[in-house]
Amino acid sequence: MTLPDIPLSPAGADRTFQVDLRGLVDLLSHHLYSSPRVYLRELMQNAVDTLTARRRLEPAAPADAFGIRLYADGSVVRVEDDGVGLTEGDVHTFLATIGRSSKRAEKIAEQRADFIGQFGIGLLSCFLVADEIHVLSRSAATPQAPAVEWRGRGDGSYTVRTLPASARPRPGTTVTLTPRADAGEWTRPAQVHTLARHFGSLLRHSVTFDDGTGGPGVPVNPEPAPWARTYPTPGARSRALAAYGAEVFGFTPLDTIELDLPAVGLKGIACVLPEAVPAGRRHGHRVHVKGMLLSEQAEEILPEWAFFVRCVVDAESLRPTASRESLYEDDTLAAVREALAERLRAWIARAAASDPDLLARFLQAHHLAVKSLAVHDDEILRMLLPWLPFETTDGHSTLDEFARTHRTVLVTSSVEEFRQVAAIASAAGLGVVNGGYTYDRELVHRLPEIRPEVSVADLDPATLTAHLDPVDRETELAAAAYLALARDALAVFDCDVALRTFQPASAPALLMDSREARHERTRSQLAREQEGGVWGDILGALRQEAPRAQLILNQLNPLVRTAVSIDEPELARTSAEALYGQAAMLSRRPLRPAESSLINRSFLDLLAHALRKDS
Repeated sequence: MTLPDIPLSPAGADRTFQVDLRGLVDLLSHHLYSSPRVYLRELMQNAVDTLTARRRLEPAAPADAFGIRLYADGSVVRVEDDGVGLTEGDVHTFLATIGRSSKRAEKIAEQRADFIGQFGIGLLSCFLVADEIHVLSRSAATPQAPAVEWRGRGDGSYTVRTLPASARPRPGTTVTLTPRADAGEWTRPAQVHTLARHFGSLLRHSVTFDDGTGGPGVPVNPEPAPWARTYPTPGARSRALAAYGAEVFGFTPLDTIELDLPAVGLKGIACVLPEAVPAGRRHGHRVHVKGMLLSEQAEEILPEWAFFVRCVVDAESLRPTASRESLYEDDTLAAVREALAERLRAWIARAAASDPDLLARFLQAHHLAVKSLAVHDDEILRMLLPWLPFETTDGHSTLDEFARTHRTVLVTSSVEEFRQVAAIASAAGLGVVNGGYTYDRELVHRLPEIRPEVSVADLDPATLTAHLDPVDRETELAAAAYLALARDALAVFDCDVALRTFQPASAPALLMDSREARHERTRSQLAREQEGGVWGDILGALRQEAPRAQLILNQLNPLVRTAVSIDEPELARTSAEALYGQAAMLSRRPLRPAESSLINRSFLDLLAHALRKDS
């Protein structure tokens, strides 16, 4: 087969990209924008930006001279503004060139921070709901220029024609869409009004909506942002901000924190959630840029530890991404995040200093968030560590209360270790804190920084064992045979057995076995099983003397006193296994399969023995 001759360009010659507009629209609808509803936001944003340019052109014009008017009657959607408008040359340059924005024009480049959009593709979002976009515009910068009409179609074609000035007597721009049949969900009059309020409720320009029924236009943003209004008293302001937070987020805030960062033109509020949220769960925040809603799920505006608040803010200098649905991660955003974090720290400090009731309610709901902050923030640590709740052998208590009765504070490394020893440690007068929860162990060890008279140490099983009273020599000798059988029965679990006396007498046995010890024994067992192999050499090099578990029997308990007197070997072994199983279950740690099997077997063996005895 012979290929046709194809003319070749000279080496190094430049070529022009060919853009398939249908493919580009599909890309926008499925990958850039989250929903077709953004078409109205893009139209409103373009209108706001062209009004901003008009205001720069005519700074002496009255404040209410320029506005935006929306119209939707079910057959068309129209957005009209009194902005700077376009000439025929502007239309060819900015509406017919993908990726170029009139807001990037050289004459206003140095003032681009005053404009919301910066990407020049927003008009294409209208193709998500319509097959044709009709634009009628007249320039305020060139008053003698005629009106100009541009019609763009989804297939990539467009037409431009000039019209007499009477076609648009006043400068500005009107964009009209004829919705497709499948776009009714987003273009019905009620929905257009709802979207306009959703996106534009905080805009600084007048925006009205007309549903075509003949009535007057309805204001979309009748009032300024609640933090920009004046109130008769501080209490009235606080109540108004709380009511706004409840309206936006659907919950009554525990408190509201005003946010004001003049350097970036940011104002808003943070609403403190009234109930606890799962650790690490981050809520989205409502972020407006120059009044236009950018995102309802902007997690990046606050640090991760601040999951106890939800924010609504309006900023001047934050930079949106290309989709204008999230924030661009840059130095400005990082500085804003840190400054807002400082505002939250300051609120916590004020509550600690002047409103103990509010602080108590806040800590009751959000102590985990504060603990995560205190780990990394020395100031918060000093202020709030004494007030934070912990699980202790005295019940749930603050460290300040706990330290008054325990000058030596012991802290466990896991929840299961605390549960193993809590009752016995409490009866022995030891002060033990459960360090198994997130951040708790690290924070308890920092208590001496706040209370120098208190010492903190990790709970060592030997420490607790030392507080258990030994039995007399005669009792020890009488129980020696039983203890030997018990050790033999429990050798498979690397468990030693000892006889002591301790309170409460209702506890028959205490199993002392840490998670680290179990891991070390498992590793040692693997090393033994892999003896001689490559993995055996590696595990053997890591092997240490594996600490053994210890089952401590309580001589004060009637059941134990009966057990140690058993002279039937099999029954003695079974009773020791049952005591071990009961102590393992009381520790509330996950049982190994062998332990579950032992518990079932010992129970059945004891039941069978009892039945034989009765018969």
